[in-house]
Amino acid sequence: MADNNLEKSFATLKQTIPLLLKHKISAIPTNYALWYTYVANESPELKTAVDYVIENKLQLSETKTKELYRTYLAETEEVSAWDLRQSVEAMLVELSQSLQDTRSETTSFKETMDTCVDDLAKVEKEGLSVNEVMALVRNLVKDTQNIRRSTISFNAALTEAQKEIAALRGQLEQSQHEALYDALTGLCNRRYFDEELATQSLQPNLCLLLVDLDHFKKINDNYGHVMGDLVLKATAKKLQAGCRDGAQAFRFGGEEFAIIVPNSNLVKARRLAESMRKAIEKIGVKDKRSGEILGDIAASIGVAELTKGMNPLALIEKADKQLYEAKRLGRNRVMPIT
Repeated sequence: MADNNLEKSFATLKQTIPLLLKHKISAIPTNYALWYTYVANESPELKTAVDYVIENKLQLSETKTKELYRTYLAETEEVSAWDLRQSVEAMLVELSQSLQDTRSETTSFKETMDTCVDDLAKVEKEGLSVNEVMALVRNLVKDTQNIRRSTISFNAALTEAQKEIAALRGQLEQSQHEALYDALTGLCNRRYFDEELATQSLQPNLCLLLVDLDHFKKINDNYGHVMGDLVLKATAKKLQAGCRDGAQAFRFGGEEFAIIVPNSNLVKARRLAESMRKAIEKIGVKDKRSGEILGDIAASIGVAELTKGMNPLALIEKADKQLYEAKRLGRNRVMPIT
Protein backbone atom coordinates (compact mmCIF):
# COMPACT_ATOMS: atom_id res chain seq x y z
CA MET A 1 0.00 0.00 0.00
CA ALA A 2 2.84 2.40 0.95
CA ASP A 3 4.62 1.65 -2.34
CA ASN A 4 1.43 2.37 -4.28
CA ASN A 5 0.97 5.70 -2.50
CA LEU A 6 4.59 6.65 -3.14
CA GLU A 7 4.26 5.72 -6.79
CA LYS A 8 1.12 7.80 -7.10
CA SER A 9 2.84 10.77 -5.43
CA PHE A 10 5.77 10.58 -7.85
CA ALA A 11 3.38 10.39 -10.80
CA THR A 12 1.50 13.46 -9.57
CA LEU A 13 4.76 15.29 -8.93
CA LYS A 14 5.94 14.62 -12.49
CA GLN A 15 2.80 16.32 -13.83
CA THR A 16 2.75 19.19 -11.33
CA ILE A 17 6.22 20.69 -11.93
CA PRO A 18 5.79 21.08 -15.73
CA LEU A 19 2.46 22.84 -15.16
CA LEU A 20 4.10 25.35 -12.80
CA LEU A 21 6.75 26.05 -15.43
CA LYS A 22 4.25 26.22 -18.28
CA HIS A 23 2.02 28.78 -16.54
CA LYS A 24 5.02 30.68 -15.10
CA ILE A 25 3.88 30.12 -11.53
CA SER A 26 6.52 30.47 -8.82
CA ALA A 27 7.14 27.18 -7.01
CA ILE A 28 6.32 28.40 -3.51
CA PRO A 29 4.59 25.92 -1.13
CA THR A 30 1.06 27.32 -1.60
CA ASN A 31 1.32 27.29 -5.40
CA TYR A 32 2.75 23.78 -5.37
CA ALA A 33 -0.07 22.62 -3.06
CA LEU A 34 -2.64 24.21 -5.39
CA TRP A 35 -1.36 22.52 -8.56
CA TYR A 36 -0.61 19.23 -6.83
CA THR A 37 -4.24 19.15 -5.65
CA TYR A 38 -5.37 20.05 -9.16
CA VAL A 39 -3.35 17.25 -10.80
CA ALA A 40 -4.42 14.74 -8.15
CA ASN A 41 -8.05 15.83 -8.72
CA GLU A 42 -8.64 16.03 -4.97
CA SER A 43 -10.94 19.05 -5.26
CA PRO A 44 -13.56 19.04 -8.05
CA GLU A 45 -14.34 22.74 -7.43
CA LEU A 46 -10.70 23.72 -7.79
CA LYS A 47 -10.33 21.57 -10.93
CA THR A 48 -13.36 23.28 -12.50
CA ALA A 49 -11.98 26.75 -11.72
CA VAL A 50 -8.48 26.00 -13.05
CA ASP A 51 -9.83 24.15 -16.12
CA TYR A 52 -11.84 27.25 -17.01
CA VAL A 53 -8.68 29.37 -16.90
CA ILE A 54 -6.73 26.87 -19.01
CA GLU A 55 -9.49 26.23 -21.57
CA ASN A 56 -10.01 29.96 -22.11
CA LYS A 57 -6.25 30.52 -22.36
CA LEU A 58 -6.27 33.05 -19.54
CA GLN A 59 -3.08 34.04 -17.78
CA LEU A 60 -2.85 33.20 -14.08
CA SER A 61 -1.56 36.12 -12.03
CA GLU A 62 0.10 35.63 -8.65
CA THR A 63 -2.90 37.29 -7.00
CA LYS A 64 -5.36 35.09 -8.84
CA THR A 65 -3.38 32.04 -7.76
CA LYS A 66 -3.45 33.24 -4.14
CA GLU A 67 -7.22 33.68 -4.38
CA LEU A 68 -7.66 30.15 -5.76
CA TYR A 69 -5.56 28.78 -2.90
CA ARG A 70 -7.50 30.78 -0.30
CA THR A 71 -10.87 29.78 -1.78
CA TYR A 72 -10.32 26.08 -2.35
CA LEU A 73 -7.47 24.98 -0.09
CA ALA A 74 -6.98 27.34 2.85
CA GLU A 75 -9.93 25.84 4.71
CA THR A 76 -8.44 22.36 4.66
CA GLU A 77 -4.70 22.99 4.52
CA GLU A 78 -2.61 24.15 7.43
CA VAL A 79 -2.31 27.94 7.05
CA SER A 80 0.86 29.69 8.21
CA ALA A 81 1.55 33.41 8.41
CA TRP A 82 4.83 35.04 9.32
CA ASP A 83 3.06 37.92 11.06
CA LEU A 84 1.33 35.49 13.43
CA ARG A 85 4.29 33.20 13.97
CA GLN A 86 5.47 34.67 17.26
CA SER A 87 1.96 34.53 18.75
CA VAL A 88 1.61 30.90 17.77
CA GLU A 89 5.09 30.03 19.00
CA ALA A 90 4.45 31.68 22.37
CA MET A 91 1.22 29.75 22.71
CA LEU A 92 2.96 26.47 21.85
CA VAL A 93 5.69 27.12 24.42
CA GLU A 94 3.05 27.69 27.06
CA LEU A 95 1.22 24.52 26.06
CA SER A 96 4.47 22.56 26.02
CA GLN A 97 5.32 23.74 29.51
CA SER A 98 1.84 22.84 30.77
CA LEU A 99 2.14 19.41 29.17
CA GLN A 100 5.61 18.94 30.63
CA ASP A 101 4.36 19.89 34.10
CA THR A 102 1.42 17.52 33.73
CA ARG A 103 3.68 14.69 32.60
CA SER A 104 5.97 15.35 35.56
CA GLU A 105 3.00 15.24 37.90
CA THR A 106 1.75 12.07 36.20
CA THR A 107 5.15 10.36 36.54
CA SER A 108 5.34 11.36 40.19
CA PHE A 109 1.79 10.17 40.75
CA LYS A 110 2.56 6.80 39.11
CA GLU A 111 5.59 6.37 41.34
CA THR A 112 3.49 7.23 44.39
CA MET A 113 0.79 4.80 43.30
CA ASP A 114 3.35 2.03 42.85
CA THR A 115 4.79 2.71 46.30
CA CYS A 116 1.33 2.89 47.83
CA VAL A 117 0.28 -0.39 46.24
CA ASP A 118 3.44 -2.03 47.58
CA ASP A 119 2.79 -0.61 51.02
CA LEU A 120 -0.84 -1.69 50.99
CA ALA A 121 0.31 -5.19 50.08
CA LYS A 122 2.16 -5.23 53.38
CA VAL A 123 -1.10 -4.76 55.29
CA GLU A 124 -1.88 -8.47 55.17
CA LYS A 125 1.72 -9.66 55.18
CA GLU A 126 3.06 -7.48 58.00
CA GLY A 127 -0.13 -6.48 59.76
CA LEU A 128 0.14 -2.66 59.59
CA SER A 129 -1.79 -0.63 62.14
CA VAL A 130 -4.94 1.35 61.34
CA ASN A 131 -2.98 4.62 61.69
CA GLU A 132 -0.32 3.41 59.27
CA VAL A 133 -2.98 2.37 56.75
CA MET A 134 -4.76 5.74 57.11
CA ALA A 135 -1.47 7.55 56.52
CA LEU A 136 -1.04 5.63 53.24
CA VAL A 137 -4.58 6.54 52.19
CA ARG A 138 -4.06 10.23 53.07
CA ASN A 139 -0.90 10.35 50.94
CA LEU A 140 -2.75 8.73 48.06
CA VAL A 141 -5.62 11.24 48.31
CA LYS A 142 -3.18 14.15 48.43
CA ASP A 143 -1.32 12.98 45.32
CA THR A 144 -4.60 12.31 43.53
CA GLN A 145 -5.72 15.88 44.21
CA ASN A 146 -2.40 17.21 42.89
CA ILE A 147 -2.66 15.29 39.61
CA ARG A 148 -6.31 16.35 39.27
CA ARG A 149 -5.36 20.03 39.65
CA SER A 150 -2.53 19.63 37.16
CA THR A 151 -4.83 17.92 34.62
CA ILE A 152 -7.50 20.58 35.03
CA SER A 153 -4.85 23.28 34.53
CA PHE A 154 -3.60 21.63 31.33
CA ASN A 155 -7.13 21.17 29.97
CA ALA A 156 -7.84 24.84 30.67
CA ALA A 157 -4.65 25.85 28.84
CA LEU A 158 -5.58 23.62 25.92
CA THR A 159 -9.09 25.10 25.72
CA GLU A 160 -7.67 28.62 25.81
CA ALA A 161 -5.15 27.70 23.10
CA GLN A 162 -7.94 26.41 20.86
CA LYS A 163 -9.74 29.73 21.28
CA GLU A 164 -6.57 31.63 20.41
CA ILE A 165 -5.97 29.45 17.34
CA ALA A 166 -9.54 30.14 16.13
CA ALA A 167 -9.04 33.88 16.71
CA LEU A 168 -5.68 33.90 14.92
CA ARG A 169 -7.10 31.98 11.99
CA GLY A 170 -9.99 34.44 11.80
CA GLN A 171 -7.53 37.36 11.78
CA LEU A 172 -5.48 35.69 9.07
CA GLU A 173 -8.48 35.03 6.84
CA GLN A 174 -9.71 38.60 7.40
CA SER A 175 -6.32 40.10 6.52
CA GLN A 176 -6.11 37.91 3.40
CA HIS A 177 -9.59 39.00 2.36
CA GLU A 178 -8.87 42.68 2.98
CA ALA A 179 -5.70 42.45 0.91
CA LEU A 180 -7.70 41.45 -2.17
CA TYR A 181 -11.20 42.87 -1.70
CA ASP A 182 -12.84 46.25 -1.31
CA ALA A 183 -14.45 46.41 2.15
CA LEU A 184 -17.55 48.36 1.07
CA THR A 185 -18.64 46.61 -2.13
CA GLY A 186 -17.02 43.19 -1.75
CA LEU A 187 -15.53 43.47 -5.24
CA CYS A 188 -11.86 42.86 -5.92
CA ASN A 189 -9.87 46.01 -5.12
CA ARG A 190 -7.54 48.27 -7.10
CA ARG A 191 -4.44 46.35 -6.01
CA TYR A 192 -5.95 43.12 -7.36
CA PHE A 193 -7.04 44.93 -10.55
CA ASP A 194 -3.55 46.26 -11.31
CA GLU A 195 -1.93 42.85 -11.00
CA GLU A 196 -4.70 41.03 -12.86
CA LEU A 197 -4.66 43.52 -15.74
CA ALA A 198 -0.88 43.28 -16.00
CA THR A 199 -1.14 39.50 -16.26
CA GLN A 200 -4.12 39.37 -18.62
CA SER A 201 -2.57 41.99 -20.93
CA LEU A 202 -0.02 39.34 -21.94
CA GLN A 203 -2.85 37.62 -23.81
CA PRO A 204 -4.56 38.90 -26.98
CA ASN A 205 -8.28 39.72 -27.28
CA LEU A 206 -8.56 41.69 -24.05
CA CYS A 207 -10.95 44.56 -23.36
CA LEU A 208 -11.42 46.96 -20.46
CA LEU A 209 -14.52 48.77 -19.25
CA LEU A 210 -14.32 51.80 -16.97
CA VAL A 211 -17.63 52.61 -15.28
CA ASP A 212 -18.33 55.91 -13.51
CA LEU A 213 -21.59 56.76 -11.74
CA ASP A 214 -23.09 60.00 -13.03
CA HIS A 215 -23.64 62.92 -10.61
CA PHE A 216 -22.61 60.77 -7.65
CA LYS A 217 -21.55 63.84 -5.64
CA LYS A 218 -25.15 65.08 -5.75
CA ILE A 219 -26.34 61.79 -4.26
CA ASN A 220 -23.94 62.22 -1.34
CA ASP A 221 -24.83 65.91 -0.92
CA ASN A 222 -28.62 65.45 -1.13
CA TYR A 223 -29.04 62.09 0.60
CA GLY A 224 -25.90 61.63 2.68
CA HIS A 225 -22.94 59.30 2.47
CA VAL A 226 -24.88 56.34 3.87
CA MET A 227 -27.17 56.45 0.85
CA GLY A 228 -24.14 56.95 -1.37
CA ASP A 229 -22.60 53.78 0.03
CA LEU A 230 -25.83 51.86 -0.61
CA VAL A 231 -25.79 53.03 -4.24
CA LEU A 232 -22.18 51.86 -4.60
CA LYS A 233 -23.06 48.46 -3.13
CA ALA A 234 -26.08 48.09 -5.42
CA THR A 235 -23.99 49.08 -8.47
CA ALA A 236 -21.27 46.57 -7.56
CA LYS A 237 -23.92 43.86 -7.27
CA LYS A 238 -25.31 44.66 -10.72
CA LEU A 239 -21.86 44.69 -12.30
CA GLN A 240 -20.91 41.41 -10.64
CA ALA A 241 -24.15 39.81 -11.84
CA GLY A 242 -23.48 41.03 -15.38
CA CYS A 243 -20.02 39.48 -15.59
CA ARG A 244 -19.86 36.30 -17.66
CA ASP A 245 -17.40 34.32 -19.77
CA GLY A 246 -14.48 35.18 -17.50
CA ALA A 247 -15.21 38.92 -17.12
CA GLN A 248 -14.30 40.24 -13.67
CA ALA A 249 -15.48 43.39 -11.84
CA PHE A 250 -13.29 45.59 -9.62
CA ARG A 251 -13.72 48.66 -7.41
CA PHE A 252 -11.42 51.07 -9.25
CA GLY A 253 -11.76 53.91 -6.76
CA GLY A 254 -14.45 56.29 -5.48
CA GLU A 255 -17.53 55.87 -7.68
CA GLU A 256 -15.52 54.21 -10.46
CA PHE A 257 -15.49 50.54 -11.33
CA ALA A 258 -13.49 48.50 -13.84
CA ILE A 259 -14.35 45.34 -15.75
CA ILE A 260 -11.63 43.19 -17.31
CA VAL A 261 -13.09 41.25 -20.24
CA PRO A 262 -10.85 38.46 -21.62
CA ASN A 263 -11.38 36.68 -24.95
CA SER A 264 -13.37 39.58 -26.37
CA ASN A 265 -13.28 42.33 -28.96
CA LEU A 266 -14.55 45.91 -28.92
CA VAL A 267 -17.99 45.00 -30.32
CA LYS A 268 -18.64 42.27 -27.74
CA ALA A 269 -17.24 44.36 -24.88
CA ARG A 270 -19.40 47.33 -25.85
CA ARG A 271 -22.45 45.06 -25.91
CA LEU A 272 -21.61 43.92 -22.38
CA ALA A 273 -21.12 47.52 -21.27
CA GLU A 274 -24.52 48.50 -22.66
CA SER A 275 -26.25 45.69 -20.77
CA MET A 276 -24.53 46.83 -17.57
CA ARG A 277 -25.52 50.44 -18.16
CA LYS A 278 -29.17 49.41 -18.52
CA ALA A 279 -28.94 47.27 -15.38
CA ILE A 280 -27.63 50.26 -13.39
CA GLU A 281 -30.58 52.36 -14.63
CA LYS A 282 -32.92 49.90 -12.88
CA ILE A 283 -31.30 50.33 -9.46
CA GLY A 284 -33.61 51.65 -6.74
CA VAL A 285 -32.30 52.35 -3.23
CA LYS A 286 -34.63 53.11 -0.33
CA ASP A 287 -33.86 55.94 2.11
CA LYS A 288 -34.73 54.41 5.50
CA ARG A 289 -35.20 57.84 7.08
CA SER A 290 -37.80 59.16 4.63
CA GLY A 291 -38.92 55.96 2.94
CA GLU A 292 -38.15 57.59 -0.42
CA ILE A 293 -36.86 55.38 -3.23
CA LEU A 294 -33.79 56.83 -4.88
CA GLY A 295 -33.87 56.04 -8.57
CA ASP A 296 -32.56 57.75 -11.70
CA ILE A 297 -29.13 56.25 -11.10
CA ALA A 298 -27.00 56.24 -14.22
CA ALA A 299 -23.46 55.53 -15.32
CA SER A 300 -21.12 56.44 -18.14
CA ILE A 301 -18.87 53.69 -19.50
CA GLY A 302 -15.70 53.84 -21.53
CA VAL A 303 -14.59 50.75 -23.46
CA ALA A 304 -11.14 50.00 -24.85
CA GLU A 305 -9.55 47.05 -26.64
CA LEU A 306 -5.95 46.00 -26.16
CA THR A 307 -3.98 46.40 -29.35
CA LYS A 308 -0.48 45.23 -30.28
CA GLY A 309 2.25 47.04 -28.38
CA MET A 310 -0.15 48.51 -25.83
CA ASN A 311 0.73 48.17 -22.15
CA PRO A 312 -1.80 48.05 -19.25
CA LEU A 313 -1.44 51.76 -18.46
CA ALA A 314 -2.12 52.70 -22.07
CA LEU A 315 -5.22 50.48 -22.07
CA ILE A 316 -6.52 52.24 -18.93
CA GLU A 317 -5.85 55.65 -20.47
CA LYS A 318 -7.67 54.65 -23.66
CA ALA A 319 -10.74 53.48 -21.71
CA ASP A 320 -10.58 56.62 -19.56
CA LYS A 321 -10.63 58.85 -22.67
CA GLN A 322 -13.75 57.06 -23.88
CA LEU A 323 -15.30 57.48 -20.43
CA TYR A 324 -14.54 61.23 -20.52
CA GLU A 325 -16.13 61.43 -23.98
CA ALA A 326 -19.28 59.71 -22.65
CA LYS A 327 -19.46 62.32 -19.87
CA ARG A 328 -18.90 65.17 -22.33
CA LEU A 329 -21.71 63.99 -24.60
CA GLY A 330 -24.28 64.01 -21.83
CA ARG A 331 -23.54 61.03 -19.57
CA ASN A 332 -25.50 57.77 -19.20
CA ARG A 333 -23.99 56.26 -22.32
CA VAL A 334 -21.30 53.87 -23.58
CA MET A 335 -18.40 55.06 -25.69
CA PRO A 336 -17.24 54.49 -28.33
CA ILE A 337 -20.57 54.25 -30.14
CA THR A 338 -19.35 51.56 -32.56
